[in-house]
Order: sequence, then C-alpha cells, then structure tokens
Amino acid sequence: MKKESFGHLIAFFTVFIWGLTFVSTKVLLSAFSPAEILFIRFLLGFIALFLIYPKTAKIFKVKDELLFAAAGLFGICLYLLLENTALSYTYASNVGMLVSISPFISALLAYLFLKDDKLNFLFFAGMLLALTGVSFIIFNGAFMLKIKPTGDILALLAAVSWAFYSLFVKKISFLNIHPIQSTRKIFFYGLIFTLPYLLYTGVDVELESFLNIKNIGNLLFLGFGASALCFVTWSYAVNILGTVKTSIYIYFIPVMTVISSIIILKEKLTFYSIIGIILIILGLFISNKKH
Repeated sequence: MKKESFGHLIAFFTVFIWGLTFVSTKVLLSAFSPAEILFIRFLLGFIALFLIYPKTAKIFKVKDELLFAAAGLFGICLYLLLENTALSYTYASNVGMLVSISPFISALLAYLFLKDDKLNFLFFAGMLLALTGVSFIIFNGAFMLKIKPTGDILALLAAVSWAFYSLFVKKISFLNIHPIQSTRKIFFYGLIFTLPYLLYTGVDVELESFLNIKNIGNLLFLGFGASALCFVTWSYAVNILGTVKTSIYIYFIPVMTVISSIIILKEKLTFYSIIGIILIILGLFISNKKH
C-alpha cells in the first residue's frame, strides 16, 4: 500500500471512531459528569501511551513547552469540557454537526495567525452556507426542546477551541518529536488543566457506575480507542497527508454521529436538521476548494 493511501485509510479510521464518541459520551452522562468523563478518558489514554512508548521527549525551550500546554488546554480540557457539557443540553447529532465546522475555523485562524494560503471567494461562500446550516440546527434545537440553545452554542465554542488546538499541533509537528510522545505530553497538560475544574465541581460517582458493563465498555472505548489510539493515528495522517487534506475527513464525523445517534440513542432528525446538515457539509467542501 502506498504511503499516501495508508494516510487516507488511517484518517478515515480515525474520524469513524471519533464520530461514535458523541454517542458513547451521551450514554456515560447518565452516570458521570462531563469533567469526570474527560478526566477518566484521558487518564486511561495517558497510561496506555506511556506503556506503549515510555520514552520521554526532551524539550529545551520554554516556548516549545508552552505549545504543548496550550494544546492540552484547548484540545483536551476546553474542547472536551465544552463538548461533553453540550451533550447534556442537546442532541448528540447536533453536537457532531456543529463541532464539524472546526476545519473552517482552523483555516480562518491559520490565515490570521500563521499567514497560510489566502482566502478566496469560495471560502467565504462556503462559510455563508455553513453558518446558515448552523442556524437551522440551532433553531431546530430551540424549537424542539423548548429551551435556549445552550448546548448548540457550547458545541460551537468547542469547535473554536479545536481550531486553536489545530494551530498548536501544526507548530508542534515541526519539533520532530515522536507522535506518541507529543500526544502523551498533550494529554498530560490536558489532565493538569482539567483537575482543578474536577475538584471544584466535585467527584460524585458511585462504585456501581464502574461495575456497569455498559459504562466500562464506553470508558475503555473513549480512553484506549478514541483517545490513545486515534490522537496518534490523526498525527500520523497529518504527517503523511498534511493538515489541509487530513482536515477534510473531519467533515465525515457528523455523518457517523448522526447514523449512530439514530441507531443507538433513537434520536429523530427533523426537516430543519436535515437541511442544516446538507448546508454545513456543502459549505465545508466548497470553502476547502482552492479555486
């Protein structure tokens, strides 16, 4: 298999797994708080990566260490706290769709802060379509649930947080550190930033929750599969395909989320949701075109 083909394969595998995490987390929220799920998930991931590759990466510059700290803060702590909390207020399918606009935000931030490729007309046309789709989903959430669209707004903030994480990871990739080492270090800082919030909100988990087979399976899936494995495979895909080509695969996450939400959580999609999904995916693809 050609190297590029392998890159596409592992990128698709990664987003396939990530597309299921929204449903898995939604199930766990009946027994754990968002902060508890986050901490347990990445503690398991950190342990797994340490056992697989215990060698420690040497960092000699403070600014490089700060990159890992920033990546842990935005990509682990803020992103997943916002995402997990959003799942408490809205549909898993809504969260999956709204978070999927992060590549678009990443492109905008990269242009502003890294002076990447210039943004053309198609980029802004795609942006308009995607934002229109977002408004359809948020309206649907407010109408169907008869509450303020808190969950949808939190999901959008999660997308912004992941976009900043992508910037930091792009800079980290230039340090020539083994993907497992860099991922483990990011996990470490994510846990450090999450711990104060966890202690502030308090830990109130019953032992029975850890003895439940369904909970155990979902925690292992999130910790070992979606965290330890997929964050590393995503780094490999970025190294092979580059940031732009790899980011396209994020657009498929909501498709996986919607399908699994319908099958597992029995969620129903309304006309507004369907229109929003079509507009967001169409907008994302258009905005990614160069000409």
